[in-house]
Amino acid sequence: MTPAARVKASLDILEKISQSRIPMDGVTGDYMRFRRYIGAKDRAAIAERTYCLIRAYARLGWWLARCNREDTPRNRMILWISLGEQKNPAFFFDDSKYSDAPLTDEESKWADSLKDKPLGHPDMPPAVRVECPPQYEASLQAYFGDLFEQEMTALIDGATLDMRVNTGRAPLDKVRESLKKDGVPTDLTPYSPVGLRARGKAYLAKTKAFAKGWIDIQDEGSQLIALACDAKPGMQLLDYCAGAGGKTLALADAMALKGRIVAMDLDAKRLAKARERFRRAGVHDMIEIRPLEDHKKWLRRQKGTFDIVLADVPCTGTGTWRRNPDMRWRTYGPGLDELIAIQADILDRTVKAVKPGGRLVYATCSLLPEENEHQIEAFLTRHPDFERAPLPDAIPSDKNGYMRLTPHRHGTDGFFAAALQKKATPTEE
Repeated sequence: MTPAARVKASLDILEKISQSRIPMDGVTGDYMRFRRYIGAKDRAAIAERTYCLIRAYARLGWWLARCNREDTPRNRMILWISLGEQKNPAFFFDDSKYSDAPLTDEESKWADSLKDKPLGHPDMPPAVRVECPPQYEASLQAYFGDLFEQEMTALIDGATLDMRVNTGRAPLDKVRESLKKDGVPTDLTPYSPVGLRARGKAYLAKTKAFAKGWIDIQDEGSQLIALACDAKPGMQLLDYCAGAGGKTLALADAMALKGRIVAMDLDAKRLAKARERFRRAGVHDMIEIRPLEDHKKWLRRQKGTFDIVLADVPCTGTGTWRRNPDMRWRTYGPGLDELIAIQADILDRTVKAVKPGGRLVYATCSLLPEENEHQIEAFLTRHPDFERAPLPDAIPSDKNGYMRLTPHRHGTDGFFAAALQKKATPTEE
C-alpha cells in the first residue's frame, strides 16, 4: 500500500469508530478481517497510526478549537501528521487511486502554519496535555497529587508485551531460550516470578512456546493479582469474574494442578472461549465452568466452601488506558456510579462462600479510589467478620497493605488488589 492509502485506511477506521458502540480494537479487527488483501506490514502501520490519533485525542481536540477548525477525522489526521509525525500532510493526501482527497489550498495553508509546532503546546491545561478525561480529573488529581502529570503521561504510550510462563509445562529458562531462538528476546519481569517481557514488538503466535501452551499473554500486573491470592496446591478456589480465563490459568499453575477451581462469569460466551484456553494449557480437569446466570442458586449453597474467592470485578478500566485509549473518552458499559454499586453487590454475593480463615481477594484494573480503597472501607464496615490481610512479600504494597500498580511506578497497567481474611470466629453482624 502507498503511504496515502494507509492514511485513507486509518481515516476509514476512525470514521467507523466514531459511529460504533464497540471498542476500537474490535472495530479495527473487523476492518482488517474483511480486507485480507492488506499485508501484515500495512496492517501494523495502519493500526499504529490509528491508535496514535486516539492516544492524542484531547491534544488534537485542543488544537482544533484553537485553530477554529471543525472536529472531523480528516482534520485530526492533518493535525496528527503535522504535529505528531512532523511531516507534510500533502504527501499523504494526493490524487492517487486509494488516497483521500488532496488537500485544498486552504488546508495546505493551515498545514503550513503548523510546521515545527509541538503537539503538546505550553498553553494547554495540564489535564489536556496528559489526556485525562474531565470526569476523572478531580479524583485522579486528588489521589496522585504532585505526581498527577507523571502518572497520567505514563498512561499515554502503548503497553509492553508481557507473558506468563506456564511453569507446570516448562521451566522459565527453557521458555525464554525457546522464544529467543524464535526471534523474540525477552527480559524477566521485575515483580512476577513467572513473567517475561518482550523487547519491543513481537509476534508470538508463530513461536514454539505459544504453540505448546508454555506461555499466555498477560500483563505483569494481572499476573500479580493471581499471585495476591496466594493459592496453594489442594485448595478450593472460586474465580467469580473469570472472564477469558487468564488469571484462572495463573491460579491453576500456582496450585500445581492440584485442587479445584470454579470459574464463573456473567458472559457465558467468554467462559466458553476460556474452556478452550484451559484445555490448551492442560488444566481443564481441575476447573469447573459455571456461567453465573445458570448457577445463582448453586452459589447461594456454597456457604463456607472456598479457601479463596477472587473477585476481579467490572470497573472503569482506567488502568488499561495504555492498551485501550478509546476508553478514556467513550463508555461501553455502566458508568462509574453504577459500577460502584455492582462491585459492592459482587462482594456481598461472594462473601458467604469464604471459609472461616479463608480469603476474599478484591481486584480492579482501575486507578480510581472510589472503586478501590473506598470500596474496601465500605465492605469492612458492612462485614466486621472480615479484616485486611497482608499480601505475599513479592507484591509491591502501599502503607495500607494494598497492591497499587501504575505504569509510572511499576511499568505495568494500573491495578488494585486487596486481600480480606474471614475471621476464624465470625462476629455477629
